[in-house]
Amino acid sequence: MQSLHVVKIGGNIIDDPLKLYQFLEDFSALDGLKVLVHGGGKIASAIGQQLGIEPKMMNGRRITDEETLRIVTMVYGGLVNKNVVAQLQAFGCDSIGLTGADANIIQATKRPVGEINYGFAGDIKGPESINTAILTAFLQNSLTPVLAPLTHNGQGTMLNTNADTIASSIAVALAQNFDVHLMYCFEKKGVLRDVNDDASVISSVSKEEYAQLKEEGIIAAGMIPKLDNAMKAIQEGVQSVYICHADDVLEIVKHKAALGTKLYT
Repeated sequence: MQSLHVVKIGGNIIDDPLKLYQFLEDFSALDGLKVLVHGGGKIASAIGQQLGIEPKMMNGRRITDEETLRIVTMVYGGLVNKNVVAQLQAFGCDSIGLTGADANIIQATKRPVGEINYGFAGDIKGPESINTAILTAFLQNSLTPVLAPLTHNGQGTMLNTNADTIASSIAVALAQNFDVHLMYCFEKKGVLRDVNDDASVISSVSKEEYAQLKEEGIIAAGMIPKLDNAMKAIQEGVQSVYICHADDVLEIVKHKAALGTKLYT
């Protein structure tokens, strides 16, 4: 089967035009088939505040009420997504910007109300929610899909959806047709043993080691859902999963550099 890289870019890289530019140049230089999933960064919060809409957060996650849904749809699916696509085109990477609603690529369900009401947050049921036929058609026609962190419920409503989850779900779904390699890229050099020491990268993490690192509190907060998605992908058919700095993606893929954190079952 053909090799395919599914790369998620997020964190502070999205908010820094120069760092994003460098990453997109490196991403464009990756050989072969590829898919890019991007996060939203802090841009939606900043634009919302300019419009008098204060961001609502709970446990590090955005509460997406109706006003916020309008903002994130405009910013993630419009401003961020189309600027990324335009820069990729400048680097010679022919790409197509998408949300989950476009061509029915990703359906999701509105998260049930529990202790916290996250509003219009979308949960992806599984690989069956991904329209692999359309994504494969884009790839086979030399187009690089660029996915914003937005899905839809099939009934006319957009849903704000975690970009890590989208990347993992797409990787697992496309593993039926390709040898998929999933990469989570952000501003850190990988999974760190000490969050205050960028040199404390853990080079590899197995399922058992991950459980131990969580128990010890070494992996905590926002890294837990990222690692959960990464472990799920490697257990469900994805060939390899890396968590790395955005600057290192080209070195890892093209030159097999021992950078970042590689996950194992």
